[in-house]
Amino acid sequence: MTIPGNDALPSDLCALSAIQLAKGYARHDFSPLDVMQAVLERTTRLNPSINAFFYIDAEGALAAARRSSERWSRGAPQGSLDGIPVSIKDSIAVAGTPMRRGAAPFRNRGPSTFNAPPAARLVESGAILFAKTTMPDLGLLASGVSSAHGVTSNPWNLAHNTGGSSSGAAAALAARLGPLSVGSDLGGSVRLPAALCGLTALKPTQGRIPHLPPSPYRSAGPMARSMGDLSMLFGVLSLPDARDYGSLPASSPDDRRSVQHGVKGWRIGILESMGFGPRAEEPILRAVGKTARLLGDAGAEVCPIGPLLDFDPTGAFETVFGPRAFHEVAHLSTEERHQIHPALHGLITGGAKVDAEQLLKAGDELERAKATVTERTLPFDLIVAPTTHVVGFPADRAAPDERRLLDITTYTAMFNQTGQPAAVICGGLAENGLPVGVQFIGRRHEDFRVLHAAALCEATLALPMAWPM
Repeated sequence: MTIPGNDALPSDLCALSAIQLAKGYARHDFSPLDVMQAVLERTTRLNPSINAFFYIDAEGALAAARRSSERWSRGAPQGSLDGIPVSIKDSIAVAGTPMRRGAAPFRNRGPSTFNAPPAARLVESGAILFAKTTMPDLGLLASGVSSAHGVTSNPWNLAHNTGGSSSGAAAALAARLGPLSVGSDLGGSVRLPAALCGLTALKPTQGRIPHLPPSPYRSAGPMARSMGDLSMLFGVLSLPDARDYGSLPASSPDDRRSVQHGVKGWRIGILESMGFGPRAEEPILRAVGKTARLLGDAGAEVCPIGPLLDFDPTGAFETVFGPRAFHEVAHLSTEERHQIHPALHGLITGGAKVDAEQLLKAGDELERAKATVTERTLPFDLIVAPTTHVVGFPADRAAPDERRLLDITTYTAMFNQTGQPAAVICGGLAENGLPVGVQFIGRRHEDFRVLHAAALCEATLALPMAWPM
């Protein structure tokens, strides 16, 4: 097996994008079996160092790759992702595979008995779901630490954190263990690890990607190494599924056509401060400014946007999510609860003490914050902003400052509340060699506008991404 213009090495296959793989399959340059064997070989070598996967179905993946290879040989692929290796987050149900949600007390649970909508769409498209990725306990930490899985490390520097909660997905992509991965985002959980690992990710308009159980805040989200691959995966994941009663109808061709004429005349806001939480470090703010200027050069009107809030909703977030955390573990024994990562013990204990009046008051405060953020972003076609406030932090920490777990979600969590789409690209590398993520936030239902702007900036930046490992 050879790849035109390259040596016949398995690592070459792992470096190819999903788009390149599909084209190679169609030309019969190589087969899905060749690719899956290369990915599994690379996974065997690298996964022990980064801890991206806790479950790998090598036998099932090779069998699926043989079936896909046969379809491609007949010129009859099953779908747009036929034969593409895809990993999927621990918290997304895939029939016959474990789902521990990062928590040690759940390690002995039996396998999932159904495919959640993201998994179902991938299977229908012919994708090869070969591994499940690590995540922190219950998805409630924006870090690569977990009581069930241990520490997941950033391939760019193993001493640094991937972010979370889609930590294993980010580590796998940066290490080229498959071109695509599916995470989920409750307060930044695909965007934060994408930013810290040099990737692309999308938290879609709430409801655009069906998921189970339905949620007003959590969404499944595509992750990749390029916007082209991200859009390819988004096209599959966003297909309808009636099981999610909060999901949206399928997007129309008009949604895509609406952004075919560039960004000329768009109004772009540069956001440096949310009005609460820590301010982003200077390398991040420089990347945000540089990226926004690219849109200005393409004909958009670019102007600063002031802080979105004049009050701090962090306490309200803690009051709302504390009871959620307690509810997740209330059925466990005292011994089992102590197995949960220590960083969450305070949130769980505090959540048990929240009464109805406190919960409703916090909910009202978040509603006020949502209304304010929506009002202040509505005049803009797009907001360009930081994703994280730090370039990196140690791999074994639950947060940059473990006394303030939510600080890292300062620039992301409110857009889960408002349901607005938000994408991330790599805006460059900081002086320490770690990636810097830039976030693009749009109005509700304008996912394609967000994807278009992010792809334009990615192409214009044309960063020479020397992927690690």
